[in-house]
Amino acid sequence: MSESQFLLPDVGEGLTEAEIVSWKVAPGEQVAVNQVIVEIETAKSLVELPSPFEGTVGELLVTEGQTVEVGTPIFTVTAGGDPAPAPEPAPADELVADAAATVSHEEEPKPGAVLVGYGSAGHGSSRRRRVSHPGTASIPVAFSGSIPQQSAAPAAAAHAPQAPATARATAPAARPSGPVVAKPPIRKLAKDLGVDLTLVTPTGPIGDITRDDVVREATQATVFRNIQTPEWPDDREERIPVKGVRKAIASAMTSSAFSAPHVSLFVDVDATRTMEFVKRLKNSADFAGVKVSPLLIMAKAIIWAVRRNPTVNSTWTDEEIVVHHYVNLGIAAATPRGLIVPNVKEAQGMTLLELARALEQLTLTARDGKTPPSDMSGGTITITNIGVFGMDTGTPILNPGEVGIVALGTIKQKPWVVDGEVRPRYVTTLGASFDHRVVDGDVASRFLADVASIIEEPALLLD
Repeated sequence: MSESQFLLPDVGEGLTEAEIVSWKVAPGEQVAVNQVIVEIETAKSLVELPSPFEGTVGELLVTEGQTVEVGTPIFTVTAGGDPAPAPEPAPADELVADAAATVSHEEEPKPGAVLVGYGSAGHGSSRRRRVSHPGTASIPVAFSGSIPQQSAAPAAAAHAPQAPATARATAPAARPSGPVVAKPPIRKLAKDLGVDLTLVTPTGPIGDITRDDVVREATQATVFRNIQTPEWPDDREERIPVKGVRKAIASAMTSSAFSAPHVSLFVDVDATRTMEFVKRLKNSADFAGVKVSPLLIMAKAIIWAVRRNPTVNSTWTDEEIVVHHYVNLGIAAATPRGLIVPNVKEAQGMTLLELARALEQLTLTARDGKTPPSDMSGGTITITNIGVFGMDTGTPILNPGEVGIVALGTIKQKPWVVDGEVRPRYVTTLGASFDHRVVDGDVASRFLADVASIIEEPALLLD
């Protein structure tokens, strides 16, 4: 029987430190291979570290909330022998709370963030590990890419804000009485989001509950606006440490804003035909159970416009301008821990259905806080969907390393002149920022005009 130390591993992407968010094991507890040991937060995302061994947990060497460097011992483990004495059991109410916050991972994707846009789920990855032989001083573990999620983990519902009873009271009327008709993936989604399917009004073609119905029930009155006015806190001030994702956001935005000379353009667009197209896609059998929104058309429009104006899809390096002949499409995502920008790899080769699924996956994983660093690297151009928050437009800051970003504003009915007559039309405002070192005004204007032309007439995508 020997005691060894578990060192904080390098989870890739050149990260050198991480914060211990929460321990998933306790002294005296038996651990199995691939059991989640601890949840850490790097500068890019939340990561769950799995155990590469079996044994008995000894001492937890690092407390929750502490930031430590890669290679630091974080707990000890005894391989073989009798378990160490277990700590006294927690009170019953704590055990109930812990149980409520834990579910088993299944193969179905887990729900997602408000993608300043939308979604993602399970993500496979390769992992290599090296385990010391019994009796050695430590157990260093090296990870490549993301960490596999193979055991108990916090449910997505733990991250999603829940509407209070007062908000529920003003929600649409409950669904008609009778049996709940929903496919297994939809039931899984409802479970992860904490949605009671008996309260959901179905809109499916056979009276079944769709993915949109579940997401709407989970997010109504919580995503787009504040649902209540809280009392002033007793404390006069709150001090929030600048670390982890928030520190990385601050560094990236400061670097981008003060190193790349931004130029911004705006255009109002009649999006009526986009809204009609989205409605047809939602009713299509091919898109059944897949998230479809104007963001999907916007994404396809940007890919099309990049093909016609390739320099907006570039990187500035001081020595040269690298024009990318592929599109890793970034989607800005608002998560409980801050703004992140995962990207859809090789989006230029995807069909509309493939792109819809990829966008949904990104959002679901982002909301769950499980976006791996690999999903946030290598982006070439970005969309930020501020319309989901009811905003008309804005001046987005470039994602570092990119020279173009487009903002999609809210789409709502406004008076619009059509053939000399004022008619109600669905109108939106597109905003875009560019690195003026790379993108000249004429190129920026042509690019945004091309994006607007697709939003006005999605049939152009058939060209």
